[in-house]
Amino acid sequence: LAKTKEKMKELSMLSLICSCFYPEPRNINIYTYDDMEVKQINKRASGQAFELILKPPSPISEAPRTLASPKKKDLSLEEIQKKLEAAEERRKSQEAQVLKQLAEKREHEREVLQKALEENNNFSKMAEEKLILKMEQIKENREANLAAIIERLQEKVVKLISPELKESMESQLQREGEKQYKQHSKQKYKLY
Repeated sequence: LAKTKEKMKELSMLSLICSCFYPEPRNINIYTYDDMEVKQINKRASGQAFELILKPPSPISEAPRTLASPKKKDLSLEEIQKKLEAAEERRKSQEAQVLKQLAEKREHEREVLQKALEENNNFSKMAEEKLILKMEQIKENREANLAAIIERLQEKVVKLISPELKESMESQLQREGEKQYKQHSKQKYKLY
Protein backbone atom coordinates (compact mmCIF):
# COMPACT_ATOMS: atom_id res chain seq x y z
CA LEU A 1 0.00 0.00 0.00
CA ALA A 2 2.88 2.36 0.80
CA LYS A 3 4.48 1.58 -2.55
CA THR A 4 1.19 2.29 -4.29
CA LYS A 5 0.89 5.67 -2.60
CA GLU A 6 4.46 6.49 -3.50
CA LYS A 7 3.92 5.55 -7.14
CA MET A 8 0.71 7.62 -7.23
CA LYS A 9 2.72 10.61 -6.02
CA GLU A 10 5.33 9.92 -8.68
CA LEU A 11 2.61 9.55 -11.31
CA SER A 12 0.91 12.82 -10.41
CA MET A 13 4.31 14.56 -10.37
CA LEU A 14 5.18 13.00 -13.73
CA SER A 15 1.84 14.11 -15.14
CA LEU A 16 2.42 17.64 -13.85
CA ILE A 17 5.93 17.83 -15.35
CA CYS A 18 4.73 16.42 -18.66
CA SER A 19 1.86 18.88 -18.81
CA CYS A 20 4.36 21.72 -18.38
CA PHE A 21 6.56 20.57 -21.28
CA TYR A 22 3.78 19.18 -23.45
CA PRO A 23 0.74 21.41 -23.09
CA GLU A 24 -1.22 19.27 -25.53
CA PRO A 25 -2.34 15.89 -24.20
CA ARG A 26 -0.44 12.85 -25.31
CA ASN A 27 -2.07 9.83 -26.91
CA ILE A 28 -0.72 7.38 -24.39
CA ASN A 29 -3.70 6.03 -22.50
CA ILE A 30 -2.01 3.32 -20.45
CA TYR A 31 0.94 3.46 -18.08
CA THR A 32 2.29 0.23 -16.66
CA TYR A 33 4.42 -0.40 -13.64
CA ASP A 34 5.54 -3.59 -11.91
CA ASP A 35 2.48 -4.13 -9.78
CA MET A 36 -0.10 -1.71 -11.20
CA GLU A 37 -1.56 -0.35 -14.39
CA VAL A 38 -2.99 3.16 -14.89
CA LYS A 39 -5.58 3.83 -17.61
CA GLN A 40 -6.82 7.24 -18.57
CA ILE A 41 -10.63 7.24 -18.49
CA ASN A 42 -11.84 10.65 -19.71
CA LYS A 43 -10.40 13.98 -20.46
CA ARG A 44 -12.40 16.91 -19.21
CA ALA A 45 -11.91 20.63 -19.16
CA SER A 46 -11.91 20.46 -15.38
CA GLY A 47 -9.24 17.77 -15.18
CA GLN A 48 -8.40 14.17 -15.95
CA ALA A 49 -9.67 10.88 -14.57
CA PHE A 50 -7.62 7.70 -14.23
CA GLU A 51 -8.38 4.10 -13.41
CA LEU A 52 -5.82 2.36 -11.23
CA ILE A 53 -5.63 -1.43 -11.66
CA LEU A 54 -3.55 -3.32 -9.12
CA LYS A 55 -2.03 -6.57 -10.30
CA PRO A 56 -2.45 -9.64 -8.12
CA PRO A 57 0.50 -10.30 -5.84
CA SER A 58 3.15 -12.57 -7.27
CA PRO A 59 3.65 -16.01 -5.71
CA ILE A 60 7.06 -14.93 -4.46
CA SER A 61 5.70 -12.05 -2.44
CA GLU A 62 4.62 -12.60 1.11
CA ALA A 63 1.22 -14.06 1.67
CA PRO A 64 -1.12 -11.56 3.27
CA ARG A 65 -1.21 -11.92 6.98
CA THR A 66 -4.52 -12.61 8.59
CA LEU A 67 -4.98 -11.24 12.02
CA ALA A 68 -6.08 -13.94 14.34
CA SER A 69 -8.40 -12.86 17.06
CA PRO A 70 -6.94 -13.30 20.51
CA LYS A 71 -8.01 -16.49 22.17
CA LYS A 72 -10.50 -15.97 24.91
CA LYS A 73 -9.54 -17.38 28.21
CA ASP A 74 -12.11 -18.81 30.51
CA LEU A 75 -13.19 -16.29 33.10
CA SER A 76 -13.83 -17.27 36.66
CA LEU A 77 -16.98 -16.27 38.52
CA GLU A 78 -15.01 -13.73 40.58
CA GLU A 79 -13.57 -12.07 37.45
CA ILE A 80 -17.02 -11.87 35.90
CA GLN A 81 -18.36 -10.38 39.13
CA LYS A 82 -15.54 -7.80 39.19
CA LYS A 83 -16.23 -6.85 35.58
CA LEU A 84 -19.94 -6.49 36.32
CA GLU A 85 -19.18 -4.31 39.34
CA ALA A 86 -16.79 -2.16 37.28
CA ALA A 87 -19.45 -1.81 34.58
CA GLU A 88 -22.02 -0.83 37.22
CA GLU A 89 -19.61 1.78 38.62
CA ARG A 90 -19.03 3.18 35.12
CA ARG A 91 -22.78 3.32 34.53
CA LYS A 92 -23.37 5.11 37.84
CA SER A 93 -20.52 7.50 37.10
CA GLN A 94 -21.97 8.28 33.67
CA GLU A 95 -25.44 8.81 35.17
CA ALA A 96 -23.97 11.13 37.81
CA GLN A 97 -22.12 13.04 35.09
CA VAL A 98 -25.31 13.39 33.04
CA LEU A 99 -27.26 14.56 36.11
CA LYS A 100 -24.52 17.05 36.94
CA GLN A 101 -24.58 18.42 33.39
CA LEU A 102 -28.38 18.72 33.51
CA ALA A 103 -28.19 20.55 36.85
CA GLU A 104 -25.57 22.94 35.46
CA LYS A 105 -27.72 23.52 32.38
CA ARG A 106 -30.80 24.25 34.52
CA GLU A 107 -28.79 26.59 36.73
CA HIS A 108 -27.52 28.43 33.67
CA GLU A 109 -31.07 28.70 32.30
CA ARG A 110 -32.26 30.01 35.68
CA GLU A 111 -29.48 32.63 35.72
CA VAL A 112 -30.31 33.71 32.17
CA LEU A 113 -34.00 33.98 33.06
CA GLN A 114 -33.20 35.97 36.22
CA LYS A 115 -30.98 38.33 34.25
CA ALA A 116 -33.71 38.80 31.63
CA LEU A 117 -36.26 39.58 34.36
CA GLU A 118 -33.91 42.12 35.96
CA GLU A 119 -33.29 43.81 32.61
CA ASN A 120 -37.03 43.87 31.93
CA ASN A 121 -37.72 45.43 35.35
CA ASN A 122 -34.98 48.02 34.84
CA PHE A 123 -36.38 48.86 31.43
CA SER A 124 -39.89 49.19 32.88
CA LYS A 125 -38.66 51.50 35.66
CA MET A 126 -36.73 53.67 33.22
CA ALA A 127 -39.73 53.87 30.89
CA GLU A 128 -42.01 54.80 33.80
CA GLU A 129 -39.60 57.52 34.97
CA LYS A 130 -39.36 58.95 31.46
CA LEU A 131 -43.15 58.91 31.16
CA ILE A 132 -43.57 60.72 34.50
CA LEU A 133 -41.02 63.37 33.47
CA LYS A 134 -42.73 63.82 30.13
CA MET A 135 -46.14 64.17 31.80
CA GLU A 136 -44.74 66.78 34.23
CA GLN A 137 -43.26 68.74 31.33
CA ILE A 138 -46.58 68.56 29.48
CA LYS A 139 -48.41 69.80 32.61
CA GLU A 140 -45.94 72.68 33.08
CA ASN A 141 -46.20 73.64 29.41
CA ARG A 142 -50.00 73.52 29.60
CA GLU A 143 -50.06 75.72 32.71
CA ALA A 144 -47.66 78.18 31.08
CA ASN A 145 -49.80 78.27 27.92
CA LEU A 146 -52.98 78.81 29.97
CA ALA A 147 -51.31 81.62 31.95
CA ALA A 148 -50.19 83.27 28.71
CA ILE A 149 -53.70 82.97 27.23
CA ILE A 150 -55.28 84.44 30.39
CA GLU A 151 -52.80 87.33 30.38
CA ARG A 152 -53.54 88.10 26.72
CA LEU A 153 -57.28 87.96 27.38
CA GLN A 154 -56.91 90.33 30.34
CA GLU A 155 -54.95 92.75 28.17
CA LYS A 156 -57.68 92.60 25.52
CA VAL A 157 -60.38 93.13 28.16
CA VAL A 158 -58.50 96.13 29.55
CA LYS A 159 -58.20 97.63 26.05
CA LEU A 160 -61.90 97.04 25.32
CA ILE A 161 -63.17 98.60 28.55
CA SER A 162 -64.02 102.27 28.17
CA PRO A 163 -61.95 104.76 30.14
CA GLU A 164 -64.97 105.87 32.22
CA LEU A 165 -65.83 102.35 33.21
CA LYS A 166 -62.21 101.80 33.97
CA GLU A 167 -62.12 104.74 36.40
CA SER A 168 -65.30 103.56 38.14
CA MET A 169 -63.91 100.04 38.49
CA GLU A 170 -60.66 101.36 39.88
CA SER A 171 -62.49 103.57 42.38
CA GLN A 172 -64.72 100.66 43.39
CA LEU A 173 -61.69 98.44 43.88
CA GLN A 174 -60.06 101.18 45.90
CA ARG A 175 -63.13 101.55 48.15
CA GLU A 176 -63.33 97.80 48.68
CA GLY A 177 -59.66 97.75 49.51
CA GLU A 178 -60.15 100.54 52.09
CA LYS A 179 -63.11 98.70 53.65
CA GLN A 180 -61.09 95.54 53.98
CA TYR A 181 -58.22 97.52 55.50
CA LYS A 182 -60.52 99.12 58.10
CA GLN A 183 -62.11 95.80 58.98
CA HIS A 184 -58.71 94.25 59.31
CA SER A 185 -57.55 97.08 61.56
CA LYS A 186 -60.63 96.78 63.80
CA GLN A 187 -60.09 93.07 64.20
CA LYS A 188 -56.48 93.72 65.03
CA TYR A 189 -57.39 96.11 67.88
CA LYS A 190 -60.06 93.76 69.22
CA LEU A 191 -57.49 91.06 69.70
CA TYR A 192 -55.41 93.30 71.98
